[in-house]
Amino acid sequence: MRIADICEFYSPEGGGVKTYVHARWKAAAARGHQISIIAPSAHDRVTKVEGGALVEVKAPRHPIDPRYHIFWGTARVHAALGRISPDLIEASSPWRGGWLAASYPGDIPKTLFMHEEPVMKWAYGLFDRWASRQTIDTRLTPWFWRHLKRLYAQFDHLVCAAPSVAKRLNAAGISNTLTIPMGVEDGVFSARHRDTELRGGLLERMGLPETALLLIGIGRLTGEKRWPVIMDAVNIAARDVPLGLVILGGGHAHDTVRSEVERNRHMTLQPPIPGRREYARFIASADVFIHASNAETFGLAAAEARASGLRMILPDEGAVADLAEAHVDLTYRAKDSAEAAVKILQEHARFTREGAGRPPCAVRTLDQHFTDIFAEYKKLRL
Repeated sequence: MRIADICEFYSPEGGGVKTYVHARWKAAAARGHQISIIAPSAHDRVTKVEGGALVEVKAPRHPIDPRYHIFWGTARVHAALGRISPDLIEASSPWRGGWLAASYPGDIPKTLFMHEEPVMKWAYGLFDRWASRQTIDTRLTPWFWRHLKRLYAQFDHLVCAAPSVAKRLNAAGISNTLTIPMGVEDGVFSARHRDTELRGGLLERMGLPETALLLIGIGRLTGEKRWPVIMDAVNIAARDVPLGLVILGGGHAHDTVRSEVERNRHMTLQPPIPGRREYARFIASADVFIHASNAETFGLAAAEARASGLRMILPDEGAVADLAEAHVDLTYRAKDSAEAAVKILQEHARFTREGAGRPPCAVRTLDQHFTDIFAEYKKLRL
């Protein structure tokens, strides 16, 4: 099967999308498929890889994040699709890339992989600090939903990686959803990678003893990740108990996050770790994973932390909430730093009694995800 993925947010310097794409090429090669990733770039170029190709299409640079470019004209992308002659077209965003996929002529099956749910991520992310969800839904987003529904109707399936995303779309009257949960890279993440020396070094960096609780937050340093919620919660909890927070990530809000971190001795900022094995060792060496974004569509960092043996403190909305395991993980009201601080204190008390680590649990792998998605795509071709 030849699949063309119009992947608006792929970049060689990217994060989760890049990780997913490279794992997908590997899975495709093992199953005899070919996936061509069509991505905006500084130039036109085709690079063959095992499992497919990276098809770069010249496009303007992204105005906010210079690591990325943005699709503009139609001709280059449609010409690339013509050369590939795919059996199925997938779009990876509901933005320009989605419309480019939808407008390609011919009776070719088309899917839209929901890497993000834009109303949750952008409308709520930008405005819900000033207005209620009901106000946003009734006054700000109806026109946006109409726009999205016109796009979504042109795809055979909207592929959702978490039940919460499909549920939200269904509630908005969109029925062509297909839930195929994500997973973590098989054999990469494990509690066996825990490194007590690394853990001790991180705590020492913050002037904390090894008996302190070590929290880790992972993700892009951007507004929708809601880092102030986590940092405020840690500041509140740290008044009563010894704990430290490692923030692992990079992004355009780096300077803002760093300035806050530098004012707090119980926080430290760690740039992205490129090697997957080293990244897995870093995660497993923490005690608790904490997250604040309620606009996730994957919750990949949380899934990796769970596979690494960490307990989790998560908001009660978004895809990360789907990953919370009752009686093991703690959830708090999304955006509520005070309640998140209470959960940190509860986890500190448990850590003091029992130590780090979560009970063994089954973790879905990316290989299982790819098996399921290729099977569904094969059905669309029949």
